[in-house]
Amino acid sequence: MTMPTCILLTVLFVLCIPGSVHLVRALNQMGAITHPDEAEALNYIFAAWNIQAPKEWNISGEVCSGVAISDNIIIDDKAYNPLIKCDCSLDKSTPCRITALKVYAMNVAGPIPPQLWTLTHLTNLNLAQNYLTGPLSPAIGKLVQMEWLTFGINALSGPFPKEIGLLTELKSLGIGLNNFSGSIPAEIGNCKKLLKIYLSNSGLKGEIPSSFANLVNLQDAAITDLDITGQIPEFIGKWTNLTILKILGTGLTGPIPSSFSYLTSLNELSLGDISNGSSSLEFIKDMKSLTILVLRNSNLTGTIPSSFGEHLNLTQVDLSFNKLHGPIPASLLNLNQLTYLFLGNNMLNGSLPTQKSQTLSNIDVSYNELTGTLPPWVSIPNLKLNLVANNFTLEGLDKRVLPGLKCLQKNFPCNRGKGIYSDFSIKCGGPQIRSITGKVFERDDEDLGSASFFVNDVNRWATSSVGLYAGNINNIWVINSLDGQLFQTARHSSSSLRYYGLGLENGVYTVKLQFAEIEILGTKAWKGLGRRRFDIYVQGRLVEKDIDIRISDDDTTVRPVQREYKAHVSENYLEIHLFWAGRGTLTIPVLGTCGPLISTISAKPDFIPTVGNRPPSKKKYTTGTVVGAIVGLGLISIIAGVVIISIRKSRKRYAIDEELLRLDGRPYTFAYSELKSATQDFNPSNKLGEGGFGSVYKGNLADGREIAVKVLSVGSQHGKEQFVAEIIAISSVMHRNLVKLYGCCYEGDNRLLVYEYLPNGSLDHALFGGILQLDWSTRFEICMGVGRGLAYLHEEASVRIVHRDVKASNILLDSKMLPKISDFGLARLFDDKKSHISTQVAGTIGYVAPEYAMRGILTEKTDVYAFGIVALELVSGRKNSDVNLGNEKKYLLEWAWNLHENSRDVELIDPELTEFNMEEVKRVIGIALLCTHSSHSLRPPMSKVVAMLSGDIEVSDVTSKLGYLTNWRSDDTSSSSFSAFQTKETGASAYNSTSFVMPSDSDFKQMLGVKINEGR
Repeated sequence: MTMPTCILLTVLFVLCIPGSVHLVRALNQMGAITHPDEAEALNYIFAAWNIQAPKEWNISGEVCSGVAISDNIIIDDKAYNPLIKCDCSLDKSTPCRITALKVYAMNVAGPIPPQLWTLTHLTNLNLAQNYLTGPLSPAIGKLVQMEWLTFGINALSGPFPKEIGLLTELKSLGIGLNNFSGSIPAEIGNCKKLLKIYLSNSGLKGEIPSSFANLVNLQDAAITDLDITGQIPEFIGKWTNLTILKILGTGLTGPIPSSFSYLTSLNELSLGDISNGSSSLEFIKDMKSLTILVLRNSNLTGTIPSSFGEHLNLTQVDLSFNKLHGPIPASLLNLNQLTYLFLGNNMLNGSLPTQKSQTLSNIDVSYNELTGTLPPWVSIPNLKLNLVANNFTLEGLDKRVLPGLKCLQKNFPCNRGKGIYSDFSIKCGGPQIRSITGKVFERDDEDLGSASFFVNDVNRWATSSVGLYAGNINNIWVINSLDGQLFQTARHSSSSLRYYGLGLENGVYTVKLQFAEIEILGTKAWKGLGRRRFDIYVQGRLVEKDIDIRISDDDTTVRPVQREYKAHVSENYLEIHLFWAGRGTLTIPVLGTCGPLISTISAKPDFIPTVGNRPPSKKKYTTGTVVGAIVGLGLISIIAGVVIISIRKSRKRYAIDEELLRLDGRPYTFAYSELKSATQDFNPSNKLGEGGFGSVYKGNLADGREIAVKVLSVGSQHGKEQFVAEIIAISSVMHRNLVKLYGCCYEGDNRLLVYEYLPNGSLDHALFGGILQLDWSTRFEICMGVGRGLAYLHEEASVRIVHRDVKASNILLDSKMLPKISDFGLARLFDDKKSHISTQVAGTIGYVAPEYAMRGILTEKTDVYAFGIVALELVSGRKNSDVNLGNEKKYLLEWAWNLHENSRDVELIDPELTEFNMEEVKRVIGIALLCTHSSHSLRPPMSKVVAMLSGDIEVSDVTSKLGYLTNWRSDDTSSSSFSAFQTKETGASAYNSTSFVMPSDSDFKQMLGVKINEGR
């Protein structure tokens, strides 16, 4: 009997039973059968990509089931990935057909299996943001029902198949950011129903085919970073349904066709980097729906029309790097919704309008011919304003308003004609740093935002930055350099970044630029596919075009890139200009990842200087003053002698500090008075937390840096040991997910550690205190960041370190919610040749691995266990123990295992999370259970944990219940081990540890049954 006959008989039998209507519907639903060829093809595809079909639509092995056939779930639903959709409505006797497939941002790697092209009923295929490689098969032409197609952000290569022209039902085509070769297929012009086309960064070349004139239904088109030639096609003016058009970083030439004036439906127009053929702004006159207008570097001439005031919806205007002249219309600055205005590098003249709208908070008018006095609005707080290289009259301007602007007017007048300096060194985007050679790189960590400038306090150098996305970057994994600290931070601008040497003695200089790509990391994942390109000018001369500062696409190590150029200084100033010309990617790994990124700039003379290379003295001294100074110096000498004698007498008392002084690469030493002033005499209002080893205070250094000062308790020998241990541990490592030590202080009995201040506090406060609302994506990134930090400590750092006190309160969050592991006071350096060491137990109850708590065996797996607990806390949003909950839920790890054992993992998820990625949640839970295995040898190393979190490898199954959960309960007074420990401190602080000690055998029985102190 055939299958259809069996189904038919079953249905007839059921219909004979009264009240069986609901059963018939259920059978119809559950009886849906996927076409066997398509099911086999899908299984092969998923196996090749090493992914699994989730239970939500692969019920009992039937792929067309569950959400795959639900009318309430669409293919773009973010809660389900991977996902298919099926059509089972064609004919009850006909198998279901797969009509949509989504494998989005799952980092699947390798070629596209040929079985994909057998799914001929597909209308929607989304394979974006993966690491697919190899060619795209001409068999794509079989998918004639396809409407929505994207392969964007992959590593596909080879010619793009002309068979794409057979997909005449196509509405959207996304092939951007790949490695295709050859010309743009003219056959795309056959896809006349196209609404969206994305070709940016695809690798295609040649001219835009004339057949594209057929694409009159287009609403959204992106053609950026392509080596295409010819003039901008006139036929684009026929795409009158366009709402978004982007043409940037191509080889297209001007002028901008007059037919563009027909594109009156545009909301966003971005044209840029157009050579030859000048254009005016006349063509935008009737584009009254525009919200974003970018015509940067487009060879524009003429004036800015006063009719700009009629474009009432504009929020962003960029007309920079053109040849516009005339005044700036007052109507432009008074548009009620305009926020960003970039007019720099033109020939605009006249004065600034006397008024501007309240919404306009980012203005660049640098490098023009503007004159006159500045209007009152330039002093508005928080306004980002760049007025560099104009001819403004600055007399009478408050020195606190736009400080240093006088030095950056036309011709850079400060010390012009009388150079006083002969070199400069700048730590771009970061604090002052002394390199291993002893050279001091001056700090450049001002927040310049989208349009601003900065002149250092002695007018030696300056910087000017313009760009919608700009700022200081701190994003390090591993730096392959002896001077790794120089590359921990960098200055970034998504448009134009300039540095100036001011007041230089004339002559020839060697300019050294150092870069490190610390945003786009070379991984076998879509986030590593980004490409940064920018140009370098020195003294106005193009010295490098489209520089790529990432040495290798595959290298996960950050490797510095260095360039040296010769520069002739003839008018006492030196200008280095880093310029984004539209090339490279814009959104990988995040929006705005484009344009210049630089770590250090320095210049030294090729001649023997004749100047003092010192700032000019600000005072003239009389004879009396000189005599007084001599007497004062004598008194100081006497006092210094007394101090030296005192220090020598106390040298033995501070033997620990002597050891610290002999450390290689010891941190910067602060004066106690400096830290006392920074914390307002350790004012209680500045206290961040308190623990057994002392207190932590927030402070502000004179250079503007916010700091956290950890003050160790006076006279505590344990505190002194922790002081040295913490410095030794953290001074030997550097990673984006480890808190940064600025320095220390050891005057007399005072022991202080100075850390970077992280404004969002500790993870426990954010997660359990209700201070911040952490969505799932933030929690997942925190989990990844902590994992990467631990992997670095265990396996990648120059010394192997076990932290020993990983917990939520020792994970700090910066302003961007980037996690940083803190408090290395209990850390231990490990000999690579040893598998473990035995040590006095220290840590926090609830996070301590059983073999360490019970037998004092310490390995890096001790940290792995604690990480597993933190991961469970991130998923559940609760502490690892809570006596207010019922017995079933009291202890997080035990509850998590019981839920997992009964396939109820979803109940562990924090009810505050309204949206989350179920696949990621289950992955984190599975990893947490592996990390907390009772046998430390079966816990994965942190490098494998990170790989599992990122989806690079599968999460192994936990096959048996954890031994210490099977054999005991923590509230069982007859067998508890952890209840024997008492915490030494109860105060929680983001910068302080909690530790406990192992009781002696004689104490053990007396302490049984004591309640566990709450672990965090």
